[in-house]
Amino acid sequence: MLYWLLKYVILGPLLRLIFRPQVEGLENVPEAGPVILASNHLSFSDSIFTPLIVKRKVTFIAKAEYFTGKGLKGWLTKMFFVGSGTIPVDRSGGRAARAALDTQLQVLRSGGIAGIYPEGTRSPDGRLYRGKTGVARLALESGALVVPMAMLNSDAIQPTGQIIPNLGRVRIRFGAPLDFSRYAGMAGDRFVERAVTDEIMYELMELSGREYVDVYAQKAKARPREPVPA
Repeated sequence: MLYWLLKYVILGPLLRLIFRPQVEGLENVPEAGPVILASNHLSFSDSIFTPLIVKRKVTFIAKAEYFTGKGLKGWLTKMFFVGSGTIPVDRSGGRAARAALDTQLQVLRSGGIAGIYPEGTRSPDGRLYRGKTGVARLALESGALVVPMAMLNSDAIQPTGQIIPNLGRVRIRFGAPLDFSRYAGMAGDRFVERAVTDEIMYELMELSGREYVDVYAQKAKARPREPVPA
């Protein structure tokens, strides 16, 4: 109930007025049935704008730290994620990736929309980084269609580390659904999962117009940042 109150009564109307979302290809999101919404990840606000735009409920997973913050900021962050239907996942252990996958599989098996960021974390510099194969495993185990979605300028609206967003018109683009039923029964094959993941990342590159870097974003964050070509 809180999800729909936030979307249509409390936050949604205000956010639409302020950020005036410009959306392309929303008709590519099926009106019913399980769907994986696979997006690039530029900003904290991606998880705010996506549920705002998509008519159906979108369930994301997020690191458990978002639910355990201290003070007013921590409480507000927790309330937002709880209200938006986001599910906390402990990413510290080796079993965490499987726990996240199982959580999203439950969403898909109930006919819902599972939101996922294949890069695994926010881009450190706006470029598109190598996708982790969890999105492929999710698609192959669920049989759900994958709809690629590109956030085009959310990093300009809310750069990493900035709490209060800049004023601007958020732009989002949805691609045609991807059907991987030709790989049915092949979940667990690392070559197939890499091929599926790379196909999804290629579509995100085309949709977003962002430079692709064949390195995991988490590794890129851990090393000195390379200059981005003008």
